[in-house]
Amino acid sequence: MAVGRDDERLERVARKYYLSRETMEAIASEEGVSRSTVSRLLETARAAGIVSIQVVPVHGRASVVEQEIAHRHGVSTRVVPLPDGVGAVERLHLVARTAGRVLDSAVAAGMIVGVAWGTTTSAVSEHLLARPLADVQVVQLNGAMNTLSSGVGYGTDVLGRFAAAWDAQVHHFPVPAFFDHVETRQAMWRERSVQRVLRLQHAADVALFGIGAFGGAVPSRVWAEGYLTGPDRAALTATAVGDVCTVFLRADGSWEGLPLNARSSGPVPPVLRRIPRRICAVADEAKVPGLLAALAAGLVTDLVLDERAARELLSARAVTRRAL
Repeated sequence: MAVGRDDERLERVARKYYLSRETMEAIASEEGVSRSTVSRLLETARAAGIVSIQVVPVHGRASVVEQEIAHRHGVSTRVVPLPDGVGAVERLHLVARTAGRVLDSAVAAGMIVGVAWGTTTSAVSEHLLARPLADVQVVQLNGAMNTLSSGVGYGTDVLGRFAAAWDAQVHHFPVPAFFDHVETRQAMWRERSVQRVLRLQHAADVALFGIGAFGGAVPSRVWAEGYLTGPDRAALTATAVGDVCTVFLRADGSWEGLPLNARSSGPVPPVLRRIPRRICAVADEAKVPGLLAALAAGLVTDLVLDERAARELLSARAVTRRAL
């Protein structure tokens, strides 16, 4: 069967979008058409079978470990098998790949997606399925500035990959990860530009985050990259077990009364819990204490973790879920 020019154009546009990861705006400019025309061409390519999107199940049915975690903690669970001898970075990306699939299945047109920056979410951003979605917005959940860096470059790179995958609009949160003074944070939260981002965070349909830990093979960026002073670190190791969106948690999931949380830019647990889908990715058993705290606080609806972390989670002493 002869291939027509229309089919060649559909394949060319599809290759640019799905394989070369070009934005629809760039393709529209190259093809001399509008962005909406590019979107229609991509939909036509899928309908014609030129583009085929497939989700391959890791296993036929949920493993016993997945079922036990889901039953014990009331969360949808995906456990990622690990090859023998896998290193820490590869382990992270195996979890990130599965988390990307879970996130892709949760995001649809018109949604707001909240993303907490970090090592894990950065890895997830590299494993998203490129597909055009209408009117999707990606909002940064916590600030990234510290005394050593503005955090803008890092945040732009991470959120930019989410935007490129879905052709989404990005909303940055250009404030410090932690303010020096509670009063400064309170004043910033009264600014209209900050309130606009906060409203988007509060309206999010889906959130993606990892667990910040004080150690581990791949340390938390908050812990390792100049965000905390010596006194901050000493106080946290004595009272907290990890953080979610730069808000620190005690072992029982409580967060109130920890001084650093009053200076944090991240959403506190009651705000985060209002987001309907909350996807947490964990690729290190050192993060299990923080994960247990997040589960006790009711912050997770969908959990993706590697099999070693899953076994550690099941063997760890469970903390009774707090009344929320």
